[in-house]
Amino acid sequence: MIKIKNILKIFYFIFLILNFATSSLYAQQTKQASPPKDTLRYKANPNYPLQNDLFDLYKTRQADIVMFGNSLTHGVAWNELLGRSNVVERGITSDILWGYESRINSIIKMNPKIVFIMGGLNDIYNWTPVEDIFQVYVRVLTKLKSKNIIPVIQLTTYSARTWAKDWGGTPENNYGRNREVDKLNKLLSDYAKKNNVDLIDTNSLTAGKDGFLRPELTWDGVHFKAEAYKLWSREVEKVLQKYRL
Repeated sequence: MIKIKNILKIFYFIFLILNFATSSLYAQQTKQASPPKDTLRYKANPNYPLQNDLFDLYKTRQADIVMFGNSLTHGVAWNELLGRSNVVERGITSDILWGYESRINSIIKMNPKIVFIMGGLNDIYNWTPVEDIFQVYVRVLTKLKSKNIIPVIQLTTYSARTWAKDWGGTPENNYGRNREVDKLNKLLSDYAKKNNVDLIDTNSLTAGKDGFLRPELTWDGVHFKAEAYKLWSREVEKVLQKYRL
């Protein structure tokens, strides 16, 4: 009887081990099957569907030049700023790189010759790891290149020292986020050199020596005033002239 009880205990112990292993494997598979949180964050942005509906409504079906990005891109009428009729703006306020990737086909559909990309700061302030942001950025660049579209990287800009001070932002936090911007820009710069991709160093135009966005160029600590767009557009024009566009 004692032997039988011991055998039963052994079988029960084996059952527990197998059950734990199976449960762990299932949990791991479920976790892998569920998309990471950041890949869906763009869907929670109310600007995303609203702006995309407008983009679908617009009459322009082909444009040689596309300005692709977030609120910084969206903050100016690029066709008027550049004095060109063959340029369209496709920026969405608060958009992140996963949002860019999800709407890349709408950009390709316009059959552009060149696409200027600006983004990353929203991702960084969402505390997304720089390496993850970079991977999505590269996928967007790769997709454009696969369609024989010239991609232009525009380095991610800093926030100012006073950004978000009315809702808890501090200079220390903004400084830390700007150092994450440096990490992302280093990855993007290295990629550009290695893959012969044009790059506009927007921070060299807009950043101060203290590692923040220059206060005279922003109206709220992140978004640009006219002077910043003037500086930015000059660099865009240089790239367009390079390609005779």
